Amino acid sequence: MDLHVEDIRRDYKVGSLSKKDMPADPIKKMEEWLEEAIHQKVIEPTAIIVATSTPDGHPSTRTVLLKELKDGKVIFYSNYESRKGQQILDNPHVSVTFLWHQLERQIHVEGICQHVAPEVSDAYFSKRPYMSRVGARISPQSHPIPSRAYIVAEFAKESLKYTGTLRRVPRPDTWGGFEVTPNRIEFWQGRESRLHDRFLYELQQDGTWSLVRLAP
Repeated sequence: MDLHVEDIRRDYKVGSLSKKDMPADPIKKMEEWLEEAIHQKVIEPTAIIVATSTPDGHPSTRTVLLKELKDGKVIFYSNYESRKGQQILDNPHVSVTFLWHQLERQIHVEGICQHVAPEVSDAYFSKRPYMSRVGARISPQSHPIPSRAYIVAEFAKESLKYTGTLRRVPRPDTWGGFEVTPNRIEFWQGRESRLHDRFLYELQQDGTWSLVRLAP
C-alpha cells in the first residue's frame, strides 16, 4: 500500500515567537508554555519524549509524563530497572522533548539526569492512585513477560496484600523519580513557509543563560 506520506503537509499559522518574548531564565518560558498547553486543553499536555543512550551511543526514546518543574529541573517517575533507568545509570546525558501539536510548539531540553531523593519519591508515590501503586510493585518494566494473563495475575495477587491496611502500598526500591538538570533548552514555534521561530538557551559557567535565534 502506497500511503504517499510525502504529500502530507500544512502551514503553521497559530503563533509566533520573537526575542522580546524570551525571558533571561528559560525555565520561566517553559512554565509559561506548559501552563498555556494545560489551559488550552491540548491532548496530554504533560507528555514528554525522553531520549537516552547507552555508553557507546545507541539511542532510544519513549514517552513519559512530566510530574513537576521544580528548582529548574524536569521531573518524571519510572522504574529504575527499566531500559531507560539502566541507560540513565550508565550515561546520565539525556534529552527531553515537549510536543504540543495544537499549539504548533516544541521545547527541546538537554541535560544531566539523576534520581531524586528517596523521600521525594516516597511523597509522590503515596499520592498515586491505588492501582498505579500496586502496578509499580509488580511490573518488571521493559523486561519480557510470558503473557498478559501473567501480569494481570501478579497484579491481583499483589493487590490482595493491602486490602486490610488502608491501601498503604509501600514504594518499591526499584521505582522512583528522575530529575533532569538542563544545560541546553530550545523553544520552537511553527511558522508559515517553514520559516519557524527557534530560540536557543545555553547554560554558561557563571550560571546565566545565553540566548540566540537559530535558523529554521
